[in-house]
Amino acid sequence: MTTGTLLFFLVAAGVAVIIFRLLRSGRLREKYAGLWILVGTSIVALVIWPQMLESITGWLGVQVPSNLLFFLAIFLLLGVSLHLSLEISKLEDETRILAEEVAILRLEAEDRGGTGGSSQELNGA
Repeated sequence: MTTGTLLFFLVAAGVAVIIFRLLRSGRLREKYAGLWILVGTSIVALVIWPQMLESITGWLGVQVPSNLLFFLAIFLLLGVSLHLSLEISKLEDETRILAEEVAILRLEAEDRGGTGGSSQELNGA
């Protein structure tokens, strides 16, 4: 095993450990962890069997293995960007709905003889 192979293997193993720690601490949700575990496993597989990339490159008709890696990385990043855009859109909709509900609750609190409907009154303080 060459020094470069060992280095890449240690980096991939380190990333896997970080992913599992983030999962266990609850800072990374399961739906995102699957993608990163797949990426880490792929990196480890390519480090252990570098000829696998050359074989896949030959099957797909790509001239240089690094071009295939760049294409796959760009494809992965586009997928992550699309997924995060969908999540942001969903969160924006939820935020808007919650803001509307808070406005309605404040209006109802003022109508019941409230004193202005401050946030402390709505929270029961």
